[in-house]
Amino acid sequence: MEIENKLENLVEKFQELESRMSEQEVASNPEELQKLAKEHSDLAPVVEKYREYRSVLKDIGEAKEMLHANDAEMHDLAREEFELKQSRLEEIEEELRMLLVPKDPHDEKSVIVEIRAGAGGDEAALFASDLFRMYTRFAERQGWKIEVMNTSESGIGGYKEIAFRIDGRGAYSMLKYESGVHRVQRVPVTESGGRIHTSTATVAVLPEVEDVDVEVRTEDLRIDTYRASGAGGQHVNMTDSAVRITHLPSGVVVTCQDERSQLKNRVKAMHLLKTKLYDMELRKQEQEQANARKSQVGSGDRSERIRTYNYPQNRITDHRIGLTLHKMESFLDGDIFEMIDALSLADQAERVQQID
Repeated sequence: MEIENKLENLVEKFQELESRMSEQEVASNPEELQKLAKEHSDLAPVVEKYREYRSVLKDIGEAKEMLHANDAEMHDLAREEFELKQSRLEEIEEELRMLLVPKDPHDEKSVIVEIRAGAGGDEAALFASDLFRMYTRFAERQGWKIEVMNTSESGIGGYKEIAFRIDGRGAYSMLKYESGVHRVQRVPVTESGGRIHTSTATVAVLPEVEDVDVEVRTEDLRIDTYRASGAGGQHVNMTDSAVRITHLPSGVVVTCQDERSQLKNRVKAMHLLKTKLYDMELRKQEQEQANARKSQVGSGDRSERIRTYNYPQNRITDHRIGLTLHKMESFLDGDIFEMIDALSLADQAERVQQID
């Protein structure tokens, strides 16, 4: 195996961690012990699998020696054992490759999702609203919390844009493949002639950042306040509670107007700004890596049309992996697990190819 040297190094590191964890100095330092224990726990599955690999390899060697036996019955047993162990060895090699795929450090994070209506006017805004409901229903099925951060509504109940936070462990690992252009084909409610229209909405899924992840200098910001618009009652339109923050070096602009308190809107807007700045840097790094890859299943290119929702045919097709499902109603009600699993497996399989 070409990856055997890497595995030997991991075993050595695993043993070093065990040794360090038993040291008195480390044992009396809970923080250091916890850190080492996590690293040890992360390595355990691959080390155990590699040990199984070495054991099966030894069994194959013994079976090979027995193939030279003069006893016909013994020879047949040895051949059967050899073929069985050889098949298992191939399985273990594939399992090891999967275990060696680098984990995304952001997978366990919560996310901020932004949905923007694209081409299609009011119909695109209604589609953006449908997508918002789809993701919130999915989050509810997972037991995750949803917090709307900013909205801009259209006149007929849709969203020109909406930003919301999904608070749940592993949210990013499941939703990161949703970034991109979503296309809908259906007869709009405003269409009297029964013609099918095509509209789009863009989805961006950002891993939520902590304060330690991004440093924003005050002198790089321009903060404006203004009166909020849209739903929210009379109070919303009588005070300058809405906040717009512009990050001058990057040109990134964020707004928040969903809270009645200017302070709360400012806190939310800063949180959103830091998340977007962090995401910009993250995407730059990912793009550099993706340039060497044929496919970009996991890159979340937001200019890429990733999925079509065809109402007349009751069809949802993801163009990156060619998967088509025929369950529009349940899909838009948050049952997107099959699609997420397929995208995750496709990305993982691609990353496995990079190991060798």
